[in-house]
Amino acid sequence: MESATPARVLVVAHRTAATPALIAAVRERAGRGSATFTLLVPAAAHGLDRLAEPDDLTSDEAQDTLDLALPLLEEAAGAPIDGLIGVAQPFDAVSDAVNRDGYDEIIISTLSPRVSRWLKLDVPSRLEVLGKPITTVSAKGATPAPSRAPA
Repeated sequence: MESATPARVLVVAHRTAATPALIAAVRERAGRGSATFTLLVPAAAHGLDRLAEPDDLTSDEAQDTLDLALPLLEEAAGAPIDGLIGVAQPFDAVSDAVNRDGYDEIIISTLSPRVSRWLKLDVPSRLEVLGKPITTVSAKGATPAPSRAPA
């Protein structure tokens, strides 16, 4: 029996926020049951900013990502999606959002495993401490998603 309250799904992406793999993952999750979605884009840190003041960044690049990806993800979800800009470190950005807003599930979208900094930092595994189901999607495609319940 499905809960009357929709699941709150946090979608985390930056350069992959508008990729077909993430759009498909959101569409698939929306099709499995009632859910609301929020797209979290960590602010980008470049060059020395990564070392100096990573939390003191402008959010222009992250806002551009939100502006591009939200309409595509809203179409996939079949409903409006909220957008958030987080701190530059993806683990901290997700932890902050989950602790502040209480999401039920997390979908993380990364570049391909060969080049993904987030995967090299083991962000999806490190986020397991939050106790939320995590689906990792790469630009090359999704890891196996939870199977659908029989109809």
